[in-house]
Amino acid sequence: VYIAIGVQMDGIRDVLGMWLGENVCAKFWLSILNGLRTRGVQDILIACVGGLTGLTNAIEAVYPRTEIQQCIIHQIRNTTRFVSYKDIKKLMADLKRVYGAVDEQTALYELDQFEEIWQGKYPKIAQSWRTNWPNLATYFKYPQEVRTLIYTTNAIENFNRQLRKVTKFKSVFTTDDSLLKMLYLAMMDITKKWTGRRRDWGIIHSQLEVYFGDRLDAD
Repeated sequence: VYIAIGVQMDGIRDVLGMWLGENVCAKFWLSILNGLRTRGVQDILIACVGGLTGLTNAIEAVYPRTEIQQCIIHQIRNTTRFVSYKDIKKLMADLKRVYGAVDEQTALYELDQFEEIWQGKYPKIAQSWRTNWPNLATYFKYPQEVRTLIYTTNAIENFNRQLRKVTKFKSVFTTDDSLLKMLYLAMMDITKKWTGRRRDWGIIHSQLEVYFGDRLDAD
């Protein structure tokens, strides 16, 4: 398994690093995060995660002040994958009222409505959203510009998808180093295009200064 971790700094995407591991678990994530701290990453304001095993616990152990936002897109995919084709359009419209609500109170109301409609046929969907709610609902406290930035891990997922294109035609690598070298060269090629500054970064930065004024360097 190879893992890439991305970051937004000054409105421009960057990659903190890539790691190889035999399996993804809390111990694996803890070693990565401790390594990041050793390398100088003193603080993480908001971490958007895809629900991987042990990652949230590891973040809380190393960066206890970090706010966790579980990827909404991952949650949607995970909870609707067994929905019947004839139900999916209506169910998704009802679910959108939950994650697209203007605030958390409205979202919880819409989740109640969703559960009332679909509980009989798909009881595990609302149950999963309620179980994961503390980390799913983080983005509701922020304005739309910040929500758009943190509600999904799609940016890093797209990066990982491009890395998989490079490796899928070669099933065997002689050493881990040979794989890392190929991934490193691919990363350098992919990130050459990451030069554009995020259009609404000024607004986002101003909002983050309000929420994290004691931790965010205004300079």
